[in-house]
Amino acid sequence: MKQIDGYNKEYPRCYGTMLNNHAISANSTPRHLYLHILHDSRDEDKMFFCTKDQDMIDKVPWLIVKANVYFVPSLWFNPTFQIELMKLFPQKEAVFHHLARYLYHPTNQVWGMITRYHDAHLARADDRLGIQIRVFSDKAGYFQHVMDQILSCTQREKLLPKVVSQEESKLNMSESQKLKAVLVTSLYPEYADRLKNMFWEQPSSTGELIEVYQPSGERYQQTDNKLHDQKALAEMYLLSLTDNIVTSARSTFGYVAHSLGGLKPWLLYQPRDASAPDPPCVRSTSIDPCHLTPPSHGCDADWGTDSGKVVPFVKHCEDRDNDGLKLFDEL
Repeated sequence: MKQIDGYNKEYPRCYGTMLNNHAISANSTPRHLYLHILHDSRDEDKMFFCTKDQDMIDKVPWLIVKANVYFVPSLWFNPTFQIELMKLFPQKEAVFHHLARYLYHPTNQVWGMITRYHDAHLARADDRLGIQIRVFSDKAGYFQHVMDQILSCTQREKLLPKVVSQEESKLNMSESQKLKAVLVTSLYPEYADRLKNMFWEQPSSTGELIEVYQPSGERYQQTDNKLHDQKALAEMYLLSLTDNIVTSARSTFGYVAHSLGGLKPWLLYQPRDASAPDPPCVRSTSIDPCHLTPPSHGCDADWGTDSGKVVPFVKHCEDRDNDGLKLFDEL
């Protein structure tokens, strides 16, 4: 047990390594196997679910699995697994949604963060919008083109109103103004500050009152720092409690948040060349998160090399340029 933390692809009993070295067969079953299902796994590691691999793995007394990626979509490539999965999950894209609600149980400290923040800032709103911003850049921070993309997406999709002059706003005033709470999660506070100032300095075109909140702005990711990780989990839950959500492409933080809430997100395309993409975002038709590092192909060689075309309901993620896999009920 003390050795498991050190297991990696180079471990002699790693299944993918044994396959590459031709060191495993039906006649030489090891006493234990290690499955390396991490972000840097090889196709030999990722294909563990295939029937021919399972026939061998089933004979191994001890199976040790390490995983830091969501790999459920690829399990549907195994016809035997597919039958069982369909019984368990009639709505295919809800696999993560149901599993997360069964398996993620925040501690009292984290649940306290969630409920206190929700009751103080979100509970009284008529409508709640979540915006999750992850910047993938060597020089991460505030970028104007990212801010422009967020505004372009939220205003184009009528998730946020535009701002107008004081005179124009009088035409949209009503006796009972609706309150919209906007929850922003980001390592950087500047995006929320910009939104907050915009709706403080000028009225909205719809007459809605817009309040912008950001629970934390830690500036940099502090993985394995307990308090930092607790805040991250709390913010994922808070995002899951919104009515609509906008998330960043390739961000597992955003994937967990919208899937946990059963929300179909607006996915912000990843910017290229320091400019806002056009279109800025796309509405997903699935609540499933993206399996970012899937196998390149299905189990049957006749299915070819494109894993996004093996079965009709496992397709490439909208925000990954024909890469990544997720489950869809709408075909």
